[in-house]
Amino acid sequence: MRVCLMIEGQEGVTWDGWRALATTAEQHGYDALFRSDHYQSLEGSTRGGSLDAWATINALAALTSTIKLGTLVSPATFRHPSTLAREVVTADHVSNGRIELGLGAGWHEGEHRAHGFPFDTVKDRFDRLSEQLEIVHRSWTEQEPFDFEGRFYRLENADPQPKPTRKPNLIVGGSAKPRGAALAARWADEYNTVFPTPEQARERREAIAAACLEAGREPIPLSAMVKLEGDPTDLLHELAAAGVERVMLQHLQHDDLETVERIGREVIPAVR
Repeated sequence: MRVCLMIEGQEGVTWDGWRALATTAEQHGYDALFRSDHYQSLEGSTRGGSLDAWATINALAALTSTIKLGTLVSPATFRHPSTLAREVVTADHVSNGRIELGLGAGWHEGEHRAHGFPFDTVKDRFDRLSEQLEIVHRSWTEQEPFDFEGRFYRLENADPQPKPTRKPNLIVGGSAKPRGAALAARWADEYNTVFPTPEQARERREAIAAACLEAGREPIPLSAMVKLEGDPTDLLHELAAAGVERVMLQHLQHDDLETVERIGREVIPAVR
């Protein structure tokens, strides 16, 4: 099992903090460093706000050399898909192919209102997500300009350049309900689920595998976000037995580098 570090960047993580987290995680064997993509604290904190997710990742890409970097997840409501696709490709070029994009529908209404982002019905947000997934994927993979006509976006003769050095891993997540599973089966490279029990992970893996079969492709990997509390070794073994291939450890005490180091020394070798 591969182990990643997941940081809630909206909770006052400074640039110095990001630099320390990235270098520590890289030195201690983590597969990837993921960050949330929020602009407002979810805890009601006013301590400094959040640095932009993709600006941060691009900067960290230049300071690291082996660790993967990505978002869990970027709301489709925050950025136009043509802009997002190029921001991710820019990070891909800077990092020489170490970038991952988690893309979701957006859920925090207060944050959207505070920053002027559209917040529509659940159906509309999923429609927007569906269009973004297609546009981003086609921007990365199609060799010729393409047209797109949707409810929210219209592209005419869209130039798909520049290409990534390596197609970024595209992650969709949730609890494997039918519409989300179908979207992941069509466009994603990985499905992520949040805080599952081993039994829930097994059920969701089976649901994603069935959706992929329906879409005519091989099952995509399942990953899980797990709260970093105490020693997670036993839980990670149980999740691995349930079919989880990668975990993102949510580390809420982002200035606690000793715990990041301990997991690298003790847990990662035990579950690898």
